[in-house]
Amino acid sequence: MELRVLVHAPRGRDASVVQRMLQHQEITSHVCATEDELLQSLVEGAAAVILTEEALPELLSDDRLLDWLNAQPPWSDFPFVVLATKREGHRPEKDFRSLHSLGNLVLLERPLNAETLVSAVESAVRARRRQYAAREHLEELKRTRGELERLNGELEDRILLRTRELASANDRLMKEINERERAQAALTQVQKMEAIGRLTGGIAHDFNNLLHVVNMNLELVSLYAKEEKVKPVVDRAKSAARRGARLTNQLLSFARSQSLLPKLTRVNQLLLGMKDLLEISVGSAVEVELDLCEEDATVVLDPSQMEMAILNLAVNSRDAMAQGGKLKITTGTRFLDEDRDLPPGDYVLVSVTDTGGGIPANVLPKVFDPFFTTKPLGRGTGLGLSQVYGFARQSGGLARIRSEEGQGTTVEMLFPEADGDTDEQSVQKQQPAVPALAGACHILVVEDDPDVRRVIVECLSLIGYKVTEAANGGEALASLATVKPDLLVVDYAMPDMTGAEVISEARKLVGDVPVILATGYADMAAVERLAGKPKILRKPFDIAALGDAVSSVLEAAREEAGSV
Repeated sequence: MELRVLVHAPRGRDASVVQRMLQHQEITSHVCATEDELLQSLVEGAAAVILTEEALPELLSDDRLLDWLNAQPPWSDFPFVVLATKREGHRPEKDFRSLHSLGNLVLLERPLNAETLVSAVESAVRARRRQYAAREHLEELKRTRGELERLNGELEDRILLRTRELASANDRLMKEINERERAQAALTQVQKMEAIGRLTGGIAHDFNNLLHVVNMNLELVSLYAKEEKVKPVVDRAKSAARRGARLTNQLLSFARSQSLLPKLTRVNQLLLGMKDLLEISVGSAVEVELDLCEEDATVVLDPSQMEMAILNLAVNSRDAMAQGGKLKITTGTRFLDEDRDLPPGDYVLVSVTDTGGGIPANVLPKVFDPFFTTKPLGRGTGLGLSQVYGFARQSGGLARIRSEEGQGTTVEMLFPEADGDTDEQSVQKQQPAVPALAGACHILVVEDDPDVRRVIVECLSLIGYKVTEAANGGEALASLATVKPDLLVVDYAMPDMTGAEVISEARKLVGDVPVILATGYADMAAVERLAGKPKILRKPFDIAALGDAVSSVLEAAREEAGSV
C-alpha cells in the first residue's frame, strides 16, 4: 500500500487515462474520486500523488492536507506530480504560492506524452522508496540507541547536500531547456526566411517573364505602328515595365544571392531615379534628402545591387528613427593616397546618414557580420549590412560605418571612379541594325514559357536571323542531334533542365557552340560550374539589347574561329 500512486483528477477522463498509463508500466495506482478519499488514502500510505491543477483550489482550501504535510516525520518529503494547464507567461503569484505549498513538487504542463508522465512518476516513487529506506534505517538506529544523534545529523547533511545537488541539476536542466528553445526559435526563423525567399523568387521569376513579354511586344508595336500618336503611349507603358523590372530584380536579390553584372553607372542618376522608392520605403515620418555632387560620379558596378544596398541602409535608418527623423544621402569624389584598406586612386563616395539613436560602441564592430542583428526576433535577418559590405568589396570598394549613441549613424561606401567618357550610347536604337550575315545565321531559342519564346523568336526573325525553337531542354537536345545552330539562346529557369545543364549537354553533343543565357535570375555558381561564362542577357530586355547581344556573340565567335 505504501508504494501505490494516488490519482486525484475529478474532472473529465484524466484519472482513467492516467491510471491506464501507469498500469501499462506496472505501477500500482488508486484513483481517489473525492478530497476525503485522497486524504484518507494518504493516511493509509502511498508513494506519490498525481493531481490536476484544477483540483488544487478545493483541495488546498481544506486545512487537513496542509496539516498532514506539516506533520510529516523528518525522513518524509512526500512527492506530488501536478498536471498543469499550459499558460502564456508567468502564473499569478497566488497560483504560484498554492502550487509550492505542496513542498516536493514536479510540475508537468499539458498536453504531455505518456513517457514524460511515467518518467516523473517513477522518479517520485524511487524517491519515496529512499525515504522509506531512511525511515527503516532511523528505526533501526532508534533500536540500537547508540549513535542515533550523530547519524541523524549525517543524514540531514546528506539530505541537504542532495537537495543542493538536485537544485543545481534542475538549474542546469532549465538552462538547457531555455537554450534549446532559443535555438529552436532561431531555426524556425531561418526556415521561415528561406520559405519566404523561395516564394518571393518564384513569384518574381514568373512576374519577370510577364514583364519581358510585355516589354518586347511593346517594342514590336512601336515598330509596326505607323501613327505618331502611338509612340508616347508605348513609351509610357515601357517606362512602367522598366519600373516593374527594377522591382522584380530587388525581389530576386532578396530571394537569392546573385552574381554581379557590373556596368558603367552614374550614381547621381541612379539615386535620383530611386528617390520615390526611398520615400515610400522609409515612410512619411522620415524626411529624405539627396545632397548630390556636381561631378558625374561614375563607377562600374551592378546598379541593381547598388539600389538594394541603398534600400537596405534606408530601411535600417528607418528602424533607428521610430519617432521620425531625417535620412540624408550624399555623393562626392575623393582622391585617396594613404588609406590602409584601399589602393591609391580616385573614388566615388556615397554616404547614408540618419538622425537615429546611434549604435553602442561594443556593438559597432559586429554590424557587418552576416546574421548579426540587434532587432527582435522576426524583425530582421542580419543580412542587410553584410550585403552592403559584401557588395562594396566585390565592386572593388569598401563600406565603413560611424556611429555614436544619441548622435545618429553614417554608412559610407567607396567605389573606384570610372571614366565617364567610355559610357555606351545612352539613347538606344529604336530598330536594331540588321547584320549583313544575319540571314545565314541559325539560332536555336530554348525557353519554356510559350509567350516569352514566341516574342524572342519573332524579334530575332524580324532582325533577319533564321530561328528554330524548343520548349525545354529535351526538345533542344533532340534538335541539336539533327543540326548544329550558330547560336543558342537559352533560358535559365526551366522545369526539366536548367539552362546551364542544357548548355553543358549541348556541348557534349555538338562541341563548342556560342551561347546567350537569357534570364531574370541565374545561380551563377552553377552556371560557371556547368557552362563556363556565357553571355548573360538579363530579362526583361528589348529588341535592341537582344540584337546587340546576338551580334556581339556571333562576331566574337567568328573572330575566334578566324584566329585559330
